[in-house]
Amino acid sequence: MNVLLVKLTSMGDLVQALPALSDAKKAYPDIQFDWVVDESFAEIPEWHPAVRRTLTTAHRRWRAQLRQVWQRGELSAFVKDLRSNDYDVVIDAQTNWKSALVTRLARGPRHGPDSRSVSEWVAHLAYRHRHAISRDQLAVDRWRQLLASALKYPLPSTPPDFSLSSRAWPSSPLPLPAQPFLVFVQNASWPNKRWSDEHWHQLIERAGERGHGVVLPWGSPLEREQAEHLAAGYGHCRVLPRLSLGQLAGVLVASAGAVCVDTGLAHVAAALDVPTVTLYGATDPHLIGATGAKVRHLRASGFACTPCYKQRCDTAEYSGEQAQCMLTISAAEVWRALAELQAQAQAQAAPVASSATGRRSTGECD
Repeated sequence: MNVLLVKLTSMGDLVQALPALSDAKKAYPDIQFDWVVDESFAEIPEWHPAVRRTLTTAHRRWRAQLRQVWQRGELSAFVKDLRSNDYDVVIDAQTNWKSALVTRLARGPRHGPDSRSVSEWVAHLAYRHRHAISRDQLAVDRWRQLLASALKYPLPSTPPDFSLSSRAWPSSPLPLPAQPFLVFVQNASWPNKRWSDEHWHQLIERAGERGHGVVLPWGSPLEREQAEHLAAGYGHCRVLPRLSLGQLAGVLVASAGAVCVDTGLAHVAAALDVPTVTLYGATDPHLIGATGAKVRHLRASGFACTPCYKQRCDTAEYSGEQAQCMLTISAAEVWRALAELQAQAQAQAAPVASSATGRRSTGECD
């Protein structure tokens, strides 16, 4: 069975779709997926063994440079490639107007959520086969349900399988810390999702006191500047160079744990079964929380407006980029949650530790 999956962005959303492919592969061992994805995240579909090839879009760049893109023939080349195959099933797992347009252009029976289940109402008009998929559930469960319904197999009740455990990840171009180290992901697409610099400093200091190194990834010049500001003055904390998503996954696998705000790398860390603490204020993990066996979500408290899903914080006494609700999550609380996750991971690993080789250090916090 040849299936086209349309899911363009973003990092976390793409990671949360991987278990649905694992379900389909177990139901139909010979199934193969082609995946339409934005060029910025093309690595992620390639991580899954059921994906045969990726077809990349660049809708942000295309929109900004439409005339040049048209002259270079990028759009026509993409459409030609998209329509070069007749698929047994075409599934839209993005469900907005952009993904619906791609789905409509593809060749094959088109499936997607019904009018009450799509992200943008107009999207459902592109599908011949429409499925009732509740939006009031975790995204990873939503996509598992959609693929089970579209491909006609029983929805599994097993935990999500991201099919990443056996993958070999590329190494970092620079040596990683020799001692157990932690990955602190402080950057986010919205300023309102960030934790305060003061809290990060407290956590970095606590990590150093407990003998842990700290590494800080980044994805844009601004995020690099923010990371360099946090790392300044700490010998045990370093800013990573710009890495590919695969290299970042390799860093996470080698780490003793991760602390993340609501951002794409949180989903990657969780999917890799890295002990991961994620911090939520403006957003709610009920629907979009990072998913994995070793994840702890910490939510802001004390504010009736939480979660607000706004990019700026506006309370009765404050208006700006620093979410005031995020200040209620203390560094001590985060460290305690991370230590508990690491202890659980170490306990689970203990029975097979004598026969395991090449396992990453747990570097348990205390």
